[in-house]
Amino acid sequence: MDTIFLSFMVTGSIGDAMKIGFTEVVTKIILFYLHERVWNIIPMGRIHGVGPTHARSLTKGVTWRIVGTLDTMVVAYFITGKPLSALTIGGFEVFTKIGLFYLHERVWGKFKWGRIMSETPTLQPSAVEVAKTAEI
Repeated sequence: MDTIFLSFMVTGSIGDAMKIGFTEVVTKIILFYLHERVWNIIPMGRIHGVGPTHARSLTKGVTWRIVGTLDTMVVAYFITGKPLSALTIGGFEVFTKIGLFYLHERVWGKFKWGRIMSETPTLQPSAVEVAKTAEI
C-alpha cells in the first residue's frame, strides 16, 4: 500500500501506481527468497545456540532495504519510463518503509502470541564476560 500511495503521489497516475505496487509484490517475494538464501550461507554474526548478533541483524536489514529500494526503482522505471520518478519513489520509500517497519515492530511486540514469557528474563553472558570469567 505504501508503494502504491507513493507512486500515485509522484506520478499522479493511479494506473501506474497500481502496476508498480502489484508488480513489486511478485518481485519482492522472489528477491526476499534470494536474499535469505544468500544470508543462510554467510556465517558472519552467528552465535551457535544463541542466534544472530545485533550487527548481523542490522546488516541484514540494511542489505534488504537496499535490495528492496533498488527493486522499487527498477520496477517504477520500467512502468513509468521516467528515471526521476523512479528515483523519487525509491527515495521516499526508504524513509516510509523504515518508519512503517518500526511501527509494525512496536505494535507486534505488544502481542504475546507465539512467545514464551518468563517472570524474570534470563540473561546470556556476553562473550567478553565469559572470557573474563575464564581468566579469573
